[in-house]
Amino acid sequence: MASLRDWLDRAASGARLPSTRALVAEHGVSPVTVQRALRVLAAEGRIETRPGVGTFARARVLTRPADYDWQTEALSLSTPSAPRSPSALQSVHGDVLALHSGYPDRELTPESLVRAAFRRAARSDAITERPPTAGLPGLQAWFAAETAAEADAAAAPIAASDVVVLPGSQGGLTTAFRVLVGTGRSLVLESPTYWGAILAARQVGVRIVPVPSGAAGPSPEAVDRALAESGARAFYAQPNFASPTGAQWSPGLRRDILQVVQARGAFLIEDDAAHEFGISAPARPVIGQDVSGHVVYLRSLSKSVAPAIRVAAIVARGPARQRILADTEVESIYVSSMLQTVALDVVTQPAWRSHLRRLAQQLGARRDLLVAALTEHAPSVTLEQVPAGGLNLWARLPEGTDLARFVTGCRALGVTVGNGDEWFPAEPTGPFVRLNYAGPNPSAFPDAARAIGQVLNDGAW
Repeated sequence: MASLRDWLDRAASGARLPSTRALVAEHGVSPVTVQRALRVLAAEGRIETRPGVGTFARARVLTRPADYDWQTEALSLSTPSAPRSPSALQSVHGDVLALHSGYPDRELTPESLVRAAFRRAARSDAITERPPTAGLPGLQAWFAAETAAEADAAAAPIAASDVVVLPGSQGGLTTAFRVLVGTGRSLVLESPTYWGAILAARQVGVRIVPVPSGAAGPSPEAVDRALAESGARAFYAQPNFASPTGAQWSPGLRRDILQVVQARGAFLIEDDAAHEFGISAPARPVIGQDVSGHVVYLRSLSKSVAPAIRVAAIVARGPARQRILADTEVESIYVSSMLQTVALDVVTQPAWRSHLRRLAQQLGARRDLLVAALTEHAPSVTLEQVPAGGLNLWARLPEGTDLARFVTGCRALGVTVGNGDEWFPAEPTGPFVRLNYAGPNPSAFPDAARAIGQVLNDGAW
């Protein structure tokens, strides 16, 4: 590819490329490699193919810098909906040790199941059909059965018709906040909490009311006060393996929080994004105790199945479900039949359960390796808890640490970490970082911990 680019840089406009046979002989590569390179160059607009004639270099057009000054005035009356891209979405390449991401490494996904499911789906009608706006009935039924399987006997029943399938959970948060809260109204959030929920709330224009939350979760009394004083009718939380703290609510806390929202006539928007990532404890959704539709439950398959499978679901009962469906129909109309079919195929295979059991063991080993590495090489880093599940550690740095300089210093040593400030909907309570133990190359965790320790030791904050 590099030599072809060099040739194109030197070639005159309209020059004919050597034949595929000549390129194979000259560079010692396979015809498939040459054809792949030509497709990339064609997509970039560098070459054009004339059937029956040959392949030629395209004319190079000299361009001048575009003038975007006019947009300053056009955008002057609008308000930016979100800050710059969060650190968790950074793309890294090369030898960088990535501890910042919120996604599991490729080897922790059921890749063989996903590939087989795509092959089967490609031979089915899913490739051409438009699905129902609420989702494929089979996938709705699976989400409903999964949720109901962990419910108390006294809980309200969960039917397939209570499920709305979504193109990923991030859009589901926006929908839930827009429909259940509304612009200008108050929403109670844990602090710290998932950065995506903070951005979704800001995008919708709701007023964020933070309540402190730590290794054990939030205080029911604090949640009650926040709902009462703000007039909020919704509380967003992650009761299982919360991002970023890793907290899992105890049975008593689940009961007490549910009683609070019931007494206040409010919704609990339960985000169960880490449902499949239990290590030493399974996820226990609060919706399993709900008797009257106070819990609106959100669950995604994008992390546990594959990042390319942007499929999630909201479970809601009563008028709330109808409003959620109406909003998603405007926002995205429907979710790809292909993706829904693949997701349902994967999670209904017998091998799916075997994969989840292996996943728990793999996550546990990675978590313990990173904890041990930090203990040995960065002892000034404090872990409030070793989480029973999830993908990350929530680490507190020594007081006085300049977090921005720390993140930059780690990056200079080839390690990316999640800037903890992004998880606070209000002022941060200290210098924190989120460290992903589910990312690639766990054998390099000791090196990453040494780099973290070095930056902390060298820092003159």
